[in-house]
Amino acid sequence: MKSHKSVKEIVRHFTPNWFTMNMGTGILFLSLHESFPAALPGQDWLTRGLWWFDMGLYVLFSSLLLARLVWFPDSLGRLLRHPVQSMFLGAIPMGLVPILDGWVLFGPELIGHAAIGLAEALWWADAFLAVLFGWLVPYFMFTRQAHLLERMTAVWLLPIVSAEVTAAAGGLLAPHLAPAAAEVVVMTSYVLWALSMPLALTIVVILFLRLVLHKLPHRDMAVSSWLVLGPMGTGALGLLLLGVAAPAAFAGTPLASLGPLARGVGVIGGVMLWGYGLWWWVMAWLLTLRYLREGLPFNMGWWGFTFPLGVYAAATLQLAHETGLAAFGIFGALLVVQLAGFWTVVTLRTFHGMWYGYLFNAPCLSSETGLFESEPEPHT
Repeated sequence: MKSHKSVKEIVRHFTPNWFTMNMGTGILFLSLHESFPAALPGQDWLTRGLWWFDMGLYVLFSSLLLARLVWFPDSLGRLLRHPVQSMFLGAIPMGLVPILDGWVLFGPELIGHAAIGLAEALWWADAFLAVLFGWLVPYFMFTRQAHLLERMTAVWLLPIVSAEVTAAAGGLLAPHLAPAAAEVVVMTSYVLWALSMPLALTIVVILFLRLVLHKLPHRDMAVSSWLVLGPMGTGALGLLLLGVAAPAAFAGTPLASLGPLARGVGVIGGVMLWGYGLWWWVMAWLLTLRYLREGLPFNMGWWGFTFPLGVYAAATLQLAHETGLAAFGIFGALLVVQLAGFWTVVTLRTFHGMWYGYLFNAPCLSSETGLFESEPEPHT
């Protein structure tokens, strides 16, 4: 039966996890355009169409989120106190990254060099949001939210990983900038990478312990097992792209001698993170197949099948380019095929849920705020 929710009710129940749709769609067109080694019929038309589609979604979702904050300002506090929904604030800057990458790749043909200036402005805005949520959400985790080890899932990674996603975008953007601007973007990107990657690895260690002690989370959170591929993929991709950009960005500066070193560190560090990701890719498949036996209910969490896999595929194909090893290229192409299959299924299910209205449901507006009922709210 079709939902009869009003527009205002849809706005009231709009949550940041919808931006994961931008993440998944964005990494698909980037993988097809920039990374996929085989030329497909209509590939250029398809990637540009997905980019425009992604931008339209981002404008729509941003408008809905802003409308919620205006019409229901009290809902922001509920969102920040919710131990799961607050994590998806990290999807807002991560969803913007593929769009600004698209302006670097496709924009100059539309509006000339102004597209690079637009991409640079979006990159700085994205960096601000990534750092903001990377500090704000953990602060609320420490002071207002209630967490137990057995409740933990990989969604803890979302507000943390957004900074390294921005860092990888900086590596793509920097070669198109003037030398002075490129140097600043590259150095800032290394800082963003450092703000994210070590903490993400720490969370992965805690997640491993949680799985050993308390076994698998509820099937509603089954797809979260794929999220661990995100920091491995973006961490490796960031090192690789920044390593490519660093020699030109540092040329003629006191850092010039570090350019070749940065490229070498990018390849070695990228391979090591890629290997760590390979372990989690196999484990994510094993856990997903186990969940499928007991039924896997659809929810917006299914977008976790897409972006983490996509950035891991992009890192794999970038390693193929840097090392010349065909094995990386073949495996990367297979990952892109897997990504396209996941994206198609999840997109169709999402539009079905949008049409019938059952996906517009904000858990942070229910009685479950994330606070223990038996305890008073902690002080800030």
